[in-house]
Amino acid sequence: MICLKINLKTIAAAIAVTTFGVMALPVLAEDTGARSMIIAASHPTAPEFAGIGHWLNSEPLTMAKLRGKVVLVDFWTYGCYNCVNTLPYVKALQQKYGKDAFTVIGVHTPEFPHEKSTANVEAAIKKHGITYPVAQDNNFTTWNAYGNQYWPAQYIVDKSGKIVYAHAGEGQYDMIENTIQELLKGTS
Repeated sequence: MICLKINLKTIAAAIAVTTFGVMALPVLAEDTGARSMIIAASHPTAPEFAGIGHWLNSEPLTMAKLRGKVVLVDFWTYGCYNCVNTLPYVKALQQKYGKDAFTVIGVHTPEFPHEKSTANVEAAIKKHGITYPVAQDNNFTTWNAYGNQYWPAQYIVDKSGKIVYAHAGEGQYDMIENTIQELLKGTS
Protein backbone atom coordinates (compact mmCIF):
# COMPACT_ATOMS: atom_id res chain seq x y z
CA MET A 1 0.00 0.00 0.00
CA ILE A 2 1.24 3.49 -0.74
CA CYS A 3 0.36 6.60 1.19
CA LEU A 4 -1.40 8.39 -1.68
CA LYS A 5 -4.60 7.29 -3.40
CA ILE A 6 -4.04 7.76 -7.12
CA ASN A 7 -4.80 6.32 -10.53
CA LEU A 8 -1.92 3.87 -10.47
CA LYS A 9 -1.88 3.02 -14.17
CA THR A 10 -1.53 6.67 -15.20
CA ILE A 11 1.01 7.52 -12.52
CA ALA A 12 3.10 4.39 -13.11
CA ALA A 13 3.45 5.19 -16.79
CA ALA A 14 4.27 8.84 -16.05
CA ILE A 15 6.89 7.90 -13.47
CA ALA A 16 8.46 5.38 -15.80
CA VAL A 17 8.75 7.99 -18.54
CA THR A 18 9.86 10.92 -16.38
CA THR A 19 12.15 8.98 -14.07
CA PHE A 20 13.75 6.57 -16.45
CA GLY A 21 13.27 8.26 -19.82
CA VAL A 22 11.66 5.13 -21.23
CA MET A 23 8.15 3.80 -21.36
CA ALA A 24 7.57 0.91 -19.03
CA LEU A 25 4.40 -1.05 -18.68
CA PRO A 26 3.08 -0.79 -15.14
CA VAL A 27 2.00 -4.00 -13.49
CA LEU A 28 -0.54 -3.73 -10.70
CA ALA A 29 -0.66 -6.50 -8.16
CA GLU A 30 -3.03 -7.36 -5.36
CA ASP A 31 -1.34 -7.52 -1.99
CA THR A 32 -3.39 -8.14 1.15
CA GLY A 33 -6.27 -6.23 -0.38
CA ALA A 34 -4.15 -3.18 -1.19
CA ARG A 35 -2.85 -2.18 -4.59
CA SER A 36 0.86 -1.87 -5.11
CA MET A 37 2.71 -0.35 -8.03
CA ILE A 38 5.62 -2.07 -9.70
CA ILE A 39 7.64 -0.32 -12.38
CA ALA A 40 9.98 -2.26 -14.61
CA ALA A 41 12.19 -0.02 -16.69
CA SER A 42 15.01 -0.80 -19.08
CA HIS A 43 17.98 -0.38 -16.82
CA PRO A 44 18.69 3.30 -16.10
CA THR A 45 21.81 4.02 -14.06
CA ALA A 46 21.10 4.48 -10.36
CA PRO A 47 21.71 8.06 -9.21
CA GLU A 48 24.41 8.77 -6.64
CA PHE A 49 23.41 9.50 -3.07
CA ALA A 50 23.32 13.28 -2.88
CA GLY A 51 22.54 15.85 -0.21
CA ILE A 52 22.92 13.31 2.59
CA GLY A 53 23.18 15.11 5.93
CA HIS A 54 24.23 12.08 7.97
CA TRP A 55 25.11 8.46 7.35
CA LEU A 56 23.98 6.19 10.17
CA ASN A 57 25.40 2.68 10.70
CA SER A 58 28.02 3.41 8.04
CA GLU A 59 30.63 5.71 6.66
CA PRO A 60 29.41 7.70 3.63
CA LEU A 61 28.74 5.43 0.65
CA THR A 62 28.44 6.02 -3.07
CA MET A 63 26.80 3.98 -5.79
CA ALA A 64 30.20 3.90 -7.50
CA LYS A 65 31.75 2.23 -4.41
CA LEU A 66 28.87 -0.26 -4.34
CA ARG A 67 29.51 -1.50 -7.91
CA GLY A 68 29.84 -5.26 -7.87
CA LYS A 69 27.05 -5.57 -5.31
CA VAL A 70 23.30 -5.89 -5.69
CA VAL A 71 21.79 -2.96 -3.78
CA LEU A 72 18.28 -2.49 -2.44
CA VAL A 73 17.68 1.25 -2.01
CA ASP A 74 14.79 1.58 0.44
CA PHE A 75 13.12 5.00 0.77
CA TRP A 76 11.37 5.23 4.12
CA THR A 77 10.56 7.43 7.07
CA TYR A 78 10.08 6.24 10.63
CA GLY A 79 6.69 7.94 11.05
CA CYS A 80 5.13 6.13 8.08
CA TYR A 81 3.04 3.12 9.12
CA ASN A 82 3.54 1.44 5.75
CA CYS A 83 7.31 1.96 5.93
CA VAL A 84 7.46 0.39 9.38
CA ASN A 85 5.47 -2.58 8.04
CA THR A 86 8.15 -3.22 5.39
CA LEU A 87 11.11 -3.09 7.80
CA PRO A 88 10.97 -6.75 8.92
CA TYR A 89 11.17 -7.87 5.28
CA VAL A 90 13.94 -5.44 4.38
CA LYS A 91 15.96 -6.43 7.48
CA ALA A 92 15.45 -10.12 6.66
CA LEU A 93 16.86 -9.57 3.16
CA GLN A 94 19.95 -7.88 4.59
CA GLN A 95 20.40 -10.69 7.11
CA LYS A 96 19.88 -13.45 4.53
CA TYR A 97 21.97 -12.03 1.65
CA GLY A 98 24.27 -9.50 3.35
CA LYS A 99 27.12 -12.00 3.39
CA ASP A 100 26.81 -12.27 -0.39
CA ALA A 101 27.38 -9.37 -2.77
CA PHE A 102 24.24 -7.62 -1.48
CA THR A 103 23.40 -4.68 0.73
CA VAL A 104 20.43 -2.58 1.73
CA ILE A 105 20.78 1.18 1.86
CA GLY A 106 17.96 2.85 3.73
CA VAL A 107 17.28 6.40 2.59
CA HIS A 108 15.38 8.12 5.37
CA THR A 109 13.47 11.01 3.83
CA PRO A 110 11.19 12.84 6.29
CA GLU A 111 7.51 13.37 5.68
CA PHE A 112 7.10 15.70 8.68
CA PRO A 113 9.45 18.24 10.34
CA HIS A 114 10.08 16.17 13.50
CA GLU A 115 11.38 13.33 11.28
CA LYS A 116 14.35 15.53 10.29
CA SER A 117 15.94 15.09 13.72
CA THR A 118 18.99 12.83 13.54
CA ALA A 119 18.40 11.82 17.17
CA ASN A 120 14.86 10.71 16.28
CA VAL A 121 16.10 8.73 13.26
CA GLU A 122 18.80 7.10 15.41
CA ALA A 123 16.15 6.17 18.01
CA ALA A 124 13.97 4.63 15.27
CA ILE A 125 16.92 2.67 13.88
CA LYS A 126 17.62 1.30 17.35
CA LYS A 127 13.93 0.58 18.07
CA HIS A 128 13.53 -1.38 14.82
CA GLY A 129 16.92 -3.12 14.99
CA ILE A 130 18.18 -1.71 11.69
CA THR A 131 21.84 -2.57 11.16
CA TYR A 132 22.28 -1.69 7.48
CA PRO A 133 23.44 1.79 6.36
CA VAL A 134 20.87 4.58 6.51
CA ALA A 135 21.34 7.87 4.66
CA GLN A 136 19.47 10.85 6.10
CA ASP A 137 18.03 12.74 3.11
CA ASN A 138 16.33 15.68 4.84
CA ASN A 139 16.34 17.91 1.76
CA PHE A 140 14.94 15.25 -0.60
CA THR A 141 18.03 15.45 -2.82
CA THR A 142 18.46 11.70 -3.32
CA TRP A 143 14.66 11.27 -3.34
CA ASN A 144 14.44 13.74 -6.24
CA ALA A 145 17.41 12.20 -8.05
CA TYR A 146 15.48 8.92 -8.14
CA GLY A 147 12.27 10.69 -9.11
CA ASN A 148 10.69 9.02 -6.10
CA GLN A 149 7.22 10.04 -4.92
CA TYR A 150 6.22 7.49 -2.29
CA TRP A 151 6.95 6.08 1.15
CA PRO A 152 7.94 3.28 1.15
CA ALA A 153 9.66 2.64 -2.16
CA GLN A 154 12.31 0.12 -3.10
CA TYR A 155 14.74 0.21 -6.01
CA ILE A 156 16.91 -2.79 -6.84
CA VAL A 157 20.24 -1.94 -8.44
CA ASP A 158 22.27 -4.64 -10.21
CA LYS A 159 26.03 -5.18 -9.86
CA SER A 160 26.74 -2.81 -12.75
CA GLY A 161 24.81 0.05 -11.10
CA LYS A 162 21.61 -0.17 -13.15
CA ILE A 163 18.11 0.01 -11.68
CA VAL A 164 16.36 -3.19 -12.71
CA TYR A 165 13.29 -3.11 -10.48
CA ALA A 166 11.25 -0.50 -8.62
CA HIS A 167 8.29 -0.90 -6.30
CA ALA A 168 6.20 1.58 -4.32
CA GLY A 169 4.27 0.50 -1.25
CA GLU A 170 4.06 -2.62 0.83
CA GLY A 171 4.13 -6.11 -0.56
CA GLN A 172 5.71 -7.84 -3.54
CA TYR A 173 8.23 -9.32 -1.09
CA ASP A 174 8.58 -12.57 -3.05
CA MET A 175 9.18 -10.69 -6.30
CA ILE A 176 11.76 -8.46 -4.63
CA GLU A 177 13.58 -11.45 -3.13
CA ASN A 178 13.43 -13.43 -6.39
CA THR A 179 14.92 -10.45 -8.26
CA ILE A 180 17.74 -10.21 -5.72
CA GLN A 181 18.42 -13.96 -5.96
CA GLU A 182 18.58 -13.82 -9.77
CA LEU A 183 20.92 -10.83 -9.72
CA LEU A 184 23.21 -12.52 -7.19
CA LYS A 185 23.41 -15.58 -9.47
CA GLY A 186 24.12 -13.48 -12.56
CA THR A 187 27.28 -11.77 -13.64
CA SER A 188 25.80 -8.28 -14.04
